Amino acid sequence: MVIDSGLLPSSLNGVILGFYVLALAYALRLAPWRHFHAAGLIHVFLGSVLVLVLLWHGQVLVKPGLSFHLLGLTTLTLMFGWSLAVIGASLALLGVCLNTGTGWESFAVNAFIGGVVPISLTQVLLILIRAYLPRHFFVYVLVNGFLTAGFVGITTGYLVTGLLVAVGAYSFAQLDQSFLPFFPLMFLPEAIVNGWVMAVLVAFRPQWVYSFRDEEYLHGK
Repeated sequence: MVIDSGLLPSSLNGVILGFYVLALAYALRLAPWRHFHAAGLIHVFLGSVLVLVLLWHGQVLVKPGLSFHLLGLTTLTLMFGWSLAVIGASLALLGVCLNTGTGWESFAVNAFIGGVVPISLTQVLLILIRAYLPRHFFVYVLVNGFLTAGFVGITTGYLVTGLLVAVGAYSFAQLDQSFLPFFPLMFLPEAIVNGWVMAVLVAFRPQWVYSFRDEEYLHGK
């Protein structure tokens, strides 16, 4: 989801900016730079950021100031972890703004709501799934990849629309008639794309996925 910051009160924009700066600073501090460099994954990370830039260019205008695009952040989080995913999403959004020449005034809002929030949801779900479900290849692909991506996409979308209704940018009736009923259909591609990509990665390039280990999900299963 992409929001025009003009739809939100300036005070709320300031709060979101503060949260985003804190999240980015924590991500920069938490990122495993030494291990990341030693594993030789920099080119994989930058390539993933480029894919996000291309993916996020495919925006569909839903309402004035509100656009929809696939997130792809479940895959990024599962591949690199929370901190590098936040950094990667910020770089991808920066690339979109540089390429289009627009969106700078809404950068922090979209980086937080469309980046930090879904990445954090994915990370929390990863922890819960690892704690309560068996560590099996198909569980990882179907639940962590497919279902998590769809859930994160739908949840983020409802959070965005709820925020817009709460601040009075749109009424619930306006969104309920033309937008909300189609959420599950809109985010089905999110689940399919992320699930498919994760299935390919763990099958052919498991060393690129920080959250997947052969000895945990395959050996002895």
